[in-house]
Amino acid sequence: MRLVRQNDENRTKRTAVGGVRGALAGLAAAALAAGCAGTDSAVKGAHGPQALHAPPARALDSYASKLRVAQAARVAAAKRWGLAKTPLAAPPAPAKKPVIEARKGFEVEDQDELPPVFTTIPTKDKVVFLTIDDGAEKDPAFLKMMSDLKIPYTAFLSDYLANENYGYFRKMQARGITLNNHTLHHPYLPGLSYDQQKHEICGMQDVMRKQFGKRPSLFRPPYGNYNEDTLRAAKSCGIRYAPIWNEEVFVDHWEYREWDRSLHPGDIVLTHFRGREDWKGTMPDMVRRFLKKVTDEGYAVARLEDYL
Repeated sequence: MRLVRQNDENRTKRTAVGGVRGALAGLAAAALAAGCAGTDSAVKGAHGPQALHAPPARALDSYASKLRVAQAARVAAAKRWGLAKTPLAAPPAPAKKPVIEARKGFEVEDQDELPPVFTTIPTKDKVVFLTIDDGAEKDPAFLKMMSDLKIPYTAFLSDYLANENYGYFRKMQARGITLNNHTLHHPYLPGLSYDQQKHEICGMQDVMRKQFGKRPSLFRPPYGNYNEDTLRAAKSCGIRYAPIWNEEVFVDHWEYREWDRSLHPGDIVLTHFRGREDWKGTMPDMVRRFLKKVTDEGYAVARLEDYL
């Protein structure tokens, strides 16, 4: 059995406003054509701004207003949390989900029947996905920051750390964050038997169901290490995907899997629930470093589950 081991803010505003202007121009042209066809040419409209009476026009005006309000809130939140630039908004979730396959070289025997291990989502969208592992640090400021900034992320929890305060992660879940499986005790899975691996994975599925209301379909093997038994056990526990990562961000630096040391569309980024006991800073400090690079390079942060 083979062991697989893993040890322009302005552009966004112009796009949004340009889209709304284009749609408004189209509606105005249609309304003018209809008016010319069905009214007396001697009848003239009153001067000055007119109320929007047509339902589509009112709806579009309301949508434009919501866009302006949402962007203003993002700009204010970015300033409040010390960001030099406002994070870019992610595109809508794809209507057609990409096909997820195991990354080449990361397959095991009978891979077609097992959850795929992958590091990048196949997409042309200029997005990356933030994933956070284990659950050691439970920083209220992190929850507030990510909620204010509307930044999505995906959590992978290990029970031996999460059980200190399930309530913290329930608050996270209430904010729309998906909680996923990272085993009960974070062991080196390839060193365990099939039954032991199944206990670690299925046992955590039971905890997730009891504490958070559902068994997740995503699982991340601790340290990114797995073998065929790992994926067979995960499948038996209801797991469909086993995402790992292409980059890892810390409070003071980044690490890369690829030789070019760059972000790519669809990359999964790893970090951990950590604070000053382990890092030279806090989780909000890590988020600032993460968002600086992502935003500077023209990427938005998207929700991983929207692509699966």
